[in-house]
Amino acid sequence: MNSKILAYGEAMVEFNQSIANHRHYLEGFGGDTSNFCIAAARQGAQTGYVSAVGDDHFGRSLLDLWRSEGVDITHTGVIENTATGIYFVTHDAQGHHFHYRRAGSAASLYTPQQLPREAIAQAKVLHLSGISLAISESACDSGLEAMRQARANDTWTSLDTNLRLRLWPLERAREKMIEAFRLTDICLPSWEDVNLLTGLEDRDAIVDQLLSYGIRLVAFKLGHEGCYVATPQERRMVAPYPVEALDATGAGDCFGGAFIAQLVEGKNPFEAARYANVAAALSTTGYGAVEPIPSRAQVLAALHAAEQAA
Repeated sequence: MNSKILAYGEAMVEFNQSIANHRHYLEGFGGDTSNFCIAAARQGAQTGYVSAVGDDHFGRSLLDLWRSEGVDITHTGVIENTATGIYFVTHDAQGHHFHYRRAGSAASLYTPQQLPREAIAQAKVLHLSGISLAISESACDSGLEAMRQARANDTWTSLDTNLRLRLWPLERAREKMIEAFRLTDICLPSWEDVNLLTGLEDRDAIVDQLLSYGIRLVAFKLGHEGCYVATPQERRMVAPYPVEALDATGAGDCFGGAFIAQLVEGKNPFEAARYANVAAALSTTGYGAVEPIPSRAQVLAALHAAEQAA
């Protein structure tokens, strides 16, 4: 199967501390580009994941997850004597806290030589994130080379800013993200990320800056306010879908996966954003990054109900 949507990055296994008993942890899954891939797959898109996992229990758990979700793992390597990244979520009166064990992980050791160049050339979209570039120098080199390969073959590139200053200093992040922006067709920024990366405070000024790099489409994620969709020709706010949110973990990744899936299906950016707003909102009504991601049928039912109520 030639995947129409490929995502490159790192997936991890999560251990989330129980509120009832702090000595108990529930095993789950995380990783922004993996969440994106699963969200797109649940909307009916053909997806594939470009990455590496360790030959360990955690790596096998991730491979089983992707198989169950219909995500093609042809281009996910299994590396012997190397660990899969994991992280822990702990809870206290100040909220939840993340503790990562990803240094030296299989995905962080990924090199440009491992890239599936033919698959990238045949895909409709290649998606990655700021985290994909931040986890190591070789992973960054691989991500940028994948974007160049996509650009050379008319494969769209999609970039979620996902800035994590725990992983790299702001100066390096700005340098490498600008390099990535110049290779990006579709940008999925969040406010705090692009505020730090550009130093700008005005939404339209930020969009102007992004479009100046040659980006063709910006879907500015604004959480409960919805999103601001911009092309060189038109800009428009797309209304949010109101829900009683329980947990926003992974909601931005869900938005991205649903948005790109809709674009690949042929929807215009504003239709795609309306659909993605609903998908992301529904994903906040359960706990965790993966389990509450809605199916296509659930999103369409919610859209239909909203139209009937209007």
